[in-house]
Amino acid sequence: MNTRHDHDCTCGITPETVDLARRRLLAGAAGAAAAGAAGLAPASAATEEARALYADPEKPGLPQIDMDIVPGRTALVVTDPQIDFLSEDGVTWGVVGESVTEQGTVDNIERLFIAAKAAGMPVFISPHYYYPHDHDWQFEGTLEKTMHSIGMFDRLGPLSLENFEGSGADWMPQYKKYIEDGATIVCSPHKVYSPAQNDLNLQMRKRGIDKVILAGMSANLCTQAHLYDLLELGYEVAVVRDATAGAKVPEGDGYLAAIINFRMVANGVWWTDDAVERIARSA
Repeated sequence: MNTRHDHDCTCGITPETVDLARRRLLAGAAGAAAAGAAGLAPASAATEEARALYADPEKPGLPQIDMDIVPGRTALVVTDPQIDFLSEDGVTWGVVGESVTEQGTVDNIERLFIAAKAAGMPVFISPHYYYPHDHDWQFEGTLEKTMHSIGMFDRLGPLSLENFEGSGADWMPQYKKYIEDGATIVCSPHKVYSPAQNDLNLQMRKRGIDKVILAGMSANLCTQAHLYDLLELGYEVAVVRDATAGAKVPEGDGYLAAIINFRMVANGVWWTDDAVERIARSA
């Protein structure tokens, strides 16, 4: 099939349909969540209200464990640090913007990049891209259908970077100097939520990594799926809880769903302040 999005493409996705879908979502398809998020600017840290709302229980009912950072064996993994998730210009801002703002996610991810680079810690990016042939899938889950319909993470083809710069699939601008420094490993794209279909595991195993500090978007989707998959593959994983965020929709609060599961299965659940301090000490 033709792998370019144009008027002759059999996938039916054109720049015009993508733009229309983006504008429709940003204009109000997200309903009340969009209205609540409008005008919010990214914060530098989780707000006090968010810390209280998502606070850990005073008396945990489960064993409290933790993960140690071991130089040479520990890496920072960031899922989907892309415009469509983290920018006010992204197609999902109407539903994730409130959570991103509450948690200070944008700045917290950058703080992790800075700390890891300063410590010489390997950094891996697990991105999310959709190519024209991905729009020919015969069945989809609820959010897969949503992402495809709004043109989220769309690229013109696996071998083309045409129109990539500044698109929703591109990196957040402030992250480019870390991701494009020649040292960061940018993995092949994952296609649904987990890294089961990309080369993240291979790239880390080839470097002797068996411990992961996990951050990125979105909390109850790709970040949580990466957590589960990496645990099944035998990694220790600590999640940085305020370096992710989730959608708030009538179906529920994605961030709350994720933080509950992080507490139950991760080897550590850290705040960015704690993670940055631990990374610095490990250098």
